[in-house]
Amino acid sequence: MSGFHYAEGELCAEGVPLSRVAREFGTPAYVYSRAAIEANFRAFDAALAPLPRLVCYAMKANPNLAVLSVLARLGCGFDIVSGGELARVLAAGGDPGKVVFSGVGKRADEMAAALRAGIRCFNVESEPELDRLAAVAAAAGARAPVSFRVNPDVDPRTHPYISTGLKENKFGVDFAAAPALYRRAASLPSIRVVGIDMHIGSQITELAPYREALVKLLALVDALAADGIRLEHVDVGGGLGIRYRDESPVPLPAYAAMLRELARDRPQTLVFEPGRRLVGDAGVLLARVEYLKRGEGRNFAIVDAAMNDLLRPALYDAWHPVDAVRPRESPVDTWQIVGPVCESADFLARDRDLALAPGDLLAIGAAGAYAMAMSSNYNARPRACEVLVDGERAHLVRRRERVEDLFAGESIAP
Repeated sequence: MSGFHYAEGELCAEGVPLSRVAREFGTPAYVYSRAAIEANFRAFDAALAPLPRLVCYAMKANPNLAVLSVLARLGCGFDIVSGGELARVLAAGGDPGKVVFSGVGKRADEMAAALRAGIRCFNVESEPELDRLAAVAAAAGARAPVSFRVNPDVDPRTHPYISTGLKENKFGVDFAAAPALYRRAASLPSIRVVGIDMHIGSQITELAPYREALVKLLALVDALAADGIRLEHVDVGGGLGIRYRDESPVPLPAYAAMLRELARDRPQTLVFEPGRRLVGDAGVLLARVEYLKRGEGRNFAIVDAAMNDLLRPALYDAWHPVDAVRPRESPVDTWQIVGPVCESADFLARDRDLALAPGDLLAIGAAGAYAMAMSSNYNARPRACEVLVDGERAHLVRRRERVEDLFAGESIAP
């Protein structure tokens, strides 16, 4: 876990013991390392030098304002998928001129807000979306900068729920239909064609799918140029995986070498949309053991975090590392780490060998991405607080919800 280490027998986030975080802010709590986020961004950006580039953080991975602000101060751009995400970027001090707007279902009001903000590009994903954007831009007296997200029909060899580049996926426009769409877009007075985009999936741990997809995409760029449509940027998407258990993530030098090989001597800026790769290993979910329930076939460690706090294990059968904040020397047992939600799918980890006692703190690792971002209030559970650690300081960057917050917007019918 980048940014997390043991010191004097206790797991710490940078210079802050996690037991101190629990005392000050309670549990469950998401804890992020600022140093890890900054190091991940710098490593990603530096690996791509000297290519002309713009790194746009896929903020759906973790949209906390403090996380966005850390990245914005480093010069990072943002990949958004909703008007709400645009509002968060602006609130965090992000540059709208470094924002690309993806997503298959953009509403007219979201398009209008993005035009007013002056974003870099709309990643258009269908012909009806192009028609809507053209009408919205014309009504505003503007020209909308457009890139088509092209579906290269490449298998990223990842979980089917996070595969986005195959023909059967809802994302992007058909590769064969793309040239005609570009010609049509170039003819519309309220549209300015600026780029091309792809995104084949998430948590990808092989380089081959990227190479296959990029070769196809660059061939299309050349065909468009021959047709008189010259693009300013090529957006190669994101999806680079991280290590949760025994994965071997794509090394950044190998990724960068492939890009330099395929994109050498091209005038276009390369746009990247990393999410998980920048924040995934920079966070943990801190939870406390409430009960130890021994059974005939299984032992259950019931903690105060649940599937509403971390959905990935229930949704994808995802594996997250689990470490005791203060490891014990007592005998180890095999535990199912579960929460109090009334679902059999409410588990955070299966078959973990740990020495536990009630009241112990556990750190569920690699929880900086798609964790708090996917949380909910199921079973009327307030969402966890979020804490950003910076050296020896711990900052509360989102307070824990109160029960009364959960129904503040509701009313009783007469």
